[in-house]
Amino acid sequence: MIATHKLTLKAGARTLVHQLDWQVNAGECWSIIGRNGAGKSTLMRTLAGLRDPDGGSVAIQGRPLADWPLADLARQRAFLAQSRSDAFAYRAIETVLAARHPYHANRYWEGSDDDRIAREALASMEVLDLAERDVRTLSGGERQRVAIAAMLAQDTPLLLLDEPANALDLAHQSSVMRLLTRLCREQGKTAIMIGHDLGHAHHASSHALLLMGDGEWQAGPASELMQGPLLSRYLGHPIEVITHGSRRIFIPTEESE
Repeated sequence: MIATHKLTLKAGARTLVHQLDWQVNAGECWSIIGRNGAGKSTLMRTLAGLRDPDGGSVAIQGRPLADWPLADLARQRAFLAQSRSDAFAYRAIETVLAARHPYHANRYWEGSDDDRIAREALASMEVLDLAERDVRTLSGGERQRVAIAAMLAQDTPLLLLDEPANALDLAHQSSVMRLLTRLCREQGKTAIMIGHDLGHAHHASSHALLLMGDGEWQAGPASELMQGPLLSRYLGHPIEVITHGSRRIFIPTEESE
């Protein structure tokens, strides 16, 4: 679905990611894990084609990002940014309908299918009742769910999500993780997400990519990489992992003096 070849990312003189050779297949759900400033959002923006690599390349379906016409790329990948600003008084339904633009071809106005898809996406995020509300009047969590609904309405095989649980309450964090897992397992979509809740990451993800922030990285099945010693080193804080039934609980522990 998406792959990187010797991808290098920098912030000034600092190397964040060094020669990342990484392949993500259809139906997989990946979590990118690392400390603040480790390059997670920089990598996500690069995967989305919103930032040029400092070295190496990114390809979707075997085709370099630079070779994709923008309209075609918008039908392949959807990107949920970490934050957004709403300068205009758009209704929630209009915000979601805007994500259908890549399918309009020469049409200016949305069709009935676009409206149906947009409303189904709002309903899946439990915000259909807010469809006529000005997005500027919504709470942070409501606005986040509208943004996720827009991503779903874009209906792409690849979903790139920078902190999808941001501003969501516990119930909606869990429902979003379940939805992403279901989309990957049942519809063959591919999801790559950033998050700080290790429990959610382990439960929802089939794979994990760990970033150290100094160029070092590790990628593989979540069950193998999300172990206490490895997470402790990459996150810079001791992590204890407790198994409870089929789930793992990740507990930050006090650093020994």
